[in-house]
Amino acid sequence: MKTRKKLLEIKNLKQHFNVGKPNEVKAVDGLTFDIYEGETLGLVGESGCGKSTTGRTIIRLYDATDGEIIFDGENIQGKKSKADLKKFNRKMQMIFQDPYASLNPRMKVADVIAEGIDIHGLAKTKEDRMNRVVELLETVGLNKEHANRYPHEFSGGQRQRIGIARALAVEPDFIIADEPISALDVSIQAQVVNLMKKLQREKGLTYLFIAHDLSMVKYISDRIGVMYFGKLVELAPAEELYKNPMHPYTQSLLSAIPLPDPISERTRKRKTYDPAMHNYAGGEAVDFREVAPDHFVLCSEKEFEQYKKQYNK
Repeated sequence: MKTRKKLLEIKNLKQHFNVGKPNEVKAVDGLTFDIYEGETLGLVGESGCGKSTTGRTIIRLYDATDGEIIFDGENIQGKKSKADLKKFNRKMQMIFQDPYASLNPRMKVADVIAEGIDIHGLAKTKEDRMNRVVELLETVGLNKEHANRYPHEFSGGQRQRIGIARALAVEPDFIIADEPISALDVSIQAQVVNLMKKLQREKGLTYLFIAHDLSMVKYISDRIGVMYFGKLVELAPAEELYKNPMHPYTQSLLSAIPLPDPISERTRKRKTYDPAMHNYAGGEAVDFREVAPDHFVLCSEKEFEQYKKQYNK
């Protein structure tokens, strides 16, 4: 993985709301991670931990309070010209969580998908535009008859496919998928995830996959980052994280995944995470440290030594 090109570098990213007021919210509080070209990084954590805010800040739906976002070697933070933003918006796209709210109900599907094509001037004629729309619909498993319908005529899974087609329309390099399956039936979730994996192989896409369903994240991700209250507490390759969860919060999350066997499900113990267990009051430096190759945990020096011992057992 070290030899692969870093497509996205996030350095000490902060997104605070109501800054300087008593009700200040540190939604994202000092995140640092990289995403390599062609991989899927899964970002997990409970509701309200800052996952979606992270995705929206990276794609500049929010202006970051602090930190750097380096995309394809270029810092995209700060003021940018319209031309620069347009170029950036073409390379990075987002699939939203709610397929019901993210499509304009007054626009036909062809116009929803072609919006990016129109903005970036990617089609020379109306015929070319329509051909592109049909091709995109077929890519996501729909057909050309669907182009003239309105979003309300589709099921949730079909609407999410339309959302994926819209994201693909401008031929991006990087897609942020913000809980793209959480609003869908379980039977449809696997179809959408398989479609995303297939498109990744065919088009060489890179994903940031935000979710709280840990079993689905393991299936699609190469590496997984675990967030807790605006901070990244653990980051490791997917298999490694499931086999050797180090941070107590990660262990607690994994212990909550339902098991298909009812007997095991009844007898197993769930772990509860209490942040007070760390006892960082003594002013200890808490850093993101590499406990094992490519396995990082947020911990103090003392915890770091314990984690290393635990890992090498």
